[in-house]
Amino acid sequence: MAVSEKAPIPGTHKPGLKREIGFIGLIWASEGSIIGSGWLFGAQGALAAAGPAAIISWAIGGVAILILALVHAELGGMYPVSGGTARFPHYAYGGAAGASFGWFSWLQAATVAPIEVLAMITYGQHYSWAHGWEKIKGGEHVLTGSGIAVAVGLMAVITAINFLSIRLLARTNSAATWWKVGVPLLTIFVFAIATFHSGNFTAADGFNPYGAKGILSAVSTSGIIFALLGFEQADQLAGESAHPKRDIPRAVIGSIILGIIIYILLQVVFLAALPANQIGHTWADSAFNALSGPFAQVATLISLGWLATILYLDAVISPGGTGLIYITGSSRVSYGLSRNGYVPSAFEKTNGRGVPWVGLITAFVIGCICFLPFPSWRSLVGLITSASVLMYAGAPLSFGVFRNRLPDAHRPYRLPGGSWMSPLAFCVANLLILWSGWTTDWKLGVAILIGYVILVANRVFKMNPITPELDLHAAQWLPAYLVGMGLIVYLSDFGPLKHPWFPLWWDMVVTAGFSLVIYYWAMAVALPAEKIQHMIDQVVIPEEEEIL
Repeated sequence: MAVSEKAPIPGTHKPGLKREIGFIGLIWASEGSIIGSGWLFGAQGALAAAGPAAIISWAIGGVAILILALVHAELGGMYPVSGGTARFPHYAYGGAAGASFGWFSWLQAATVAPIEVLAMITYGQHYSWAHGWEKIKGGEHVLTGSGIAVAVGLMAVITAINFLSIRLLARTNSAATWWKVGVPLLTIFVFAIATFHSGNFTAADGFNPYGAKGILSAVSTSGIIFALLGFEQADQLAGESAHPKRDIPRAVIGSIILGIIIYILLQVVFLAALPANQIGHTWADSAFNALSGPFAQVATLISLGWLATILYLDAVISPGGTGLIYITGSSRVSYGLSRNGYVPSAFEKTNGRGVPWVGLITAFVIGCICFLPFPSWRSLVGLITSASVLMYAGAPLSFGVFRNRLPDAHRPYRLPGGSWMSPLAFCVANLLILWSGWTTDWKLGVAILIGYVILVANRVFKMNPITPELDLHAAQWLPAYLVGMGLIVYLSDFGPLKHPWFPLWWDMVVTAGFSLVIYYWAMAVALPAEKIQHMIDQVVIPEEEEIL
């Protein structure tokens, strides 16, 4: 039931995207997103939350994200279309589920750039000329009026760079990412050589002072998951990859493995380099927690002023590079959503360089608006983490459907043990949502409702000539999933109740059990193979043929 592979869908714009990104551009797109503002603060926050056992927290977070990345690797190789993570659920479950996960994906991508801009301004407080851009309010650095103006200006610069052709953008990002990866590696090497106090691993109140809850809380609350986000950027740019079926799986897997190694080593050397006067009787109350630029200030304390200078410079370049690639990714997600008929068809318009400019401008405007309700780095990081993980949850569901309904489809990379890795990945995603806590998750719920208002308006006012079928039968599990996860988090040890219904460990058992029920329910009601193939042929084949 394939649609003619030469004719585009009536009423849509010719994509105009160009396949110009090689393997290095793809892996650096993902790696540049993983190595962002998180590395400069992650080791400090994790050590305060879990003590030296934070090393275990990084390992747990790394394994969790790797499981999700492996699922994305197979999907990205199968269907290399622009904004892939927003579109896989559409093929498996139709309009209602596809629109929902598409919104989660766009929400995540569009809000990362402003948080990286906030990080750049916060780190810039080291310089006297930037002091007026932020003030201390409630223990956090928040933007002042002049700070908001600077933030908007930085967003404009990042957006303007994205109007370059994708080839030039990939080269710009690759150059920035060489720096972004090189500086953490340099820091690891120099810290390990300059000073390594092995006694620090058992100092203060011990290696694991806060037990299992401290280790797990560090995964979700100290920035570990946020730091590891970004591997999916290779999937988002799949429609512009020169050799997508070969390069995308390698880029997704390679970027996350490299990121995990770097972050674990950073945690080890940060801990081992701390001078004795920075470690108190407990890790949670030690002096190092007050450092505003942890790695740079520790470098100064151990007489490595030249390295501190490099780190302060990196604190601008590293977040800036991550913001750059996420603005790129958000415009490609909105492009993909438009191709599926969820948002106005204007988002498919590209300029002469093959850049979807409407999506770029929209991401810029939304990013600037974020500075008003979220004027600090920490106030926005939790929302992004939860939205990212919820977006990731759509991949294992789609993976399971494609394995069951389309077993003979070509898979350039085939995940070993996919039949059990897929439900495991879905469980992992929901555990990460649980560990994010109620304080974060209720805000995500509000953002989800706003998204549904936008999606309904697009359909009611017919702003896109494509009207996708809602396929409500195939998405019948979705309301139960969203509401059920919200209730579990609320009633768990990570919720607001003084006496939670589900104490520690039991809340994880309940989450895992609930996840399996939703997973197999979703498998049972997914679209039939014929309809899945028909929808894939409608979008994937024409898009691959029309890309320049």
